[in-house]
Amino acid sequence: MIWYSLLKEAIAAIWVNRLRSFLTMLGMAMGVTAVIAIVSIVEGMQQEMEHVFKSMGQNTFMATRFGIVTSWNEYEKKRRRRKITRELIAPIKAGCDACDDVGAEGYARANAKYESIRMRRVYIEGHTSNLLSMKDMDVAQGRYLSEEDERRSSKVAFIGQDIVEKLFDGTDPLGKTIRLDNYKFTIIGVSERIGALFGNSQDAFIYMPLSTMQKLFKQRGNPINLIIKAVSAERRDEAMDQVRVVMRSNRHVAYEDEDDFELLSPEAILGFINDITKAFRSIIIALPALSIIIGGIVIMNIMMVSVTERTREIGVRKSVGAKRSHISAQFLYESLIQSLLGGGVGILLGIGIGRFFLGKMQDVPTDPTGVAIFLGFGIALVVGLFFGIYPAMRAARLDPIKALSYE
Repeated sequence: MIWYSLLKEAIAAIWVNRLRSFLTMLGMAMGVTAVIAIVSIVEGMQQEMEHVFKSMGQNTFMATRFGIVTSWNEYEKKRRRRKITRELIAPIKAGCDACDDVGAEGYARANAKYESIRMRRVYIEGHTSNLLSMKDMDVAQGRYLSEEDERRSSKVAFIGQDIVEKLFDGTDPLGKTIRLDNYKFTIIGVSERIGALFGNSQDAFIYMPLSTMQKLFKQRGNPINLIIKAVSAERRDEAMDQVRVVMRSNRHVAYEDEDDFELLSPEAILGFINDITKAFRSIIIALPALSIIIGGIVIMNIMMVSVTERTREIGVRKSVGAKRSHISAQFLYESLIQSLLGGGVGILLGIGIGRFFLGKMQDVPTDPTGVAIFLGFGIALVVGLFFGIYPAMRAARLDPIKALSYE
């Protein structure tokens, strides 16, 4: 019962000094709010990245000219490589028995227009017709590109949801004609919404047959990326080795020379992004953590002031039989209560800011998880204990005779 009484005394002391206690808890709440919001955003982005890059499929990988570039010198070196072209599709299909299918995609930009509505620099991809089965992409309306479209270089387009919303304003886009630069295209299909990555929408795209893109939006050498699907996830590494052999042979790469191309799996891309963002994540979490430490120092200072103000009270309690452990427990309770209440408010605010303000208003993916909530409570508990121990020990060590005579 005595520990319950001490807890009640601690709550009463906090209530008596409401303004001071509120300001103390406010500092803790602000720090925890920042940590929870940032952790929620980081975790949400992590899951979004995993979803985007794994949409290629566990048994799918990419052959590209540049791969992952981390410096200007590396870019300059890879820029001198020969471009990858669609002529490699046939030999890869013939020389890779672990490959199930091989497709290709090219990239361009164009100004889009429908009636009086314009969009500048829209992202365009040229696809072979088999990419639908190789990527995690669903058709919401109409159809995807066909082999006939590719063979005839048809001026047809498969568009994302952002294009529908900005150009067609709620009307059915199927069968409508849009202008891409100086060329007219007929809308044949609409993709299901993909979502955002790092706050940037992934739905502002126009897909067309690769042969059409290379014919109308010509690029020097018509470079492409190859999308290759292994017969199974278990044989993907074998398929990558076989593709490497075929590409080196067809590109006449000498035995002693390194590859003049890159083979990338979704895991490799995701791992690279994780590596380069790891330091950034640590920094953005460390900054609000610093404010929490400052809040803990404020708690300690306030508790030291409280010990000084209540020196005579401590003397009275000791004179009627209170032990050192009772005195230290009461002040430690006060520190913990203020810290945990501030942390609890900070968790609620952090989740609210992360989910409703950043997630919905700024289109930043957020996902407040148990890890973030546990981290918030853990930080509050540790700060309350760490910065409350010294004031509690100082109060417990006061000499009762001197404390009673304190003015």
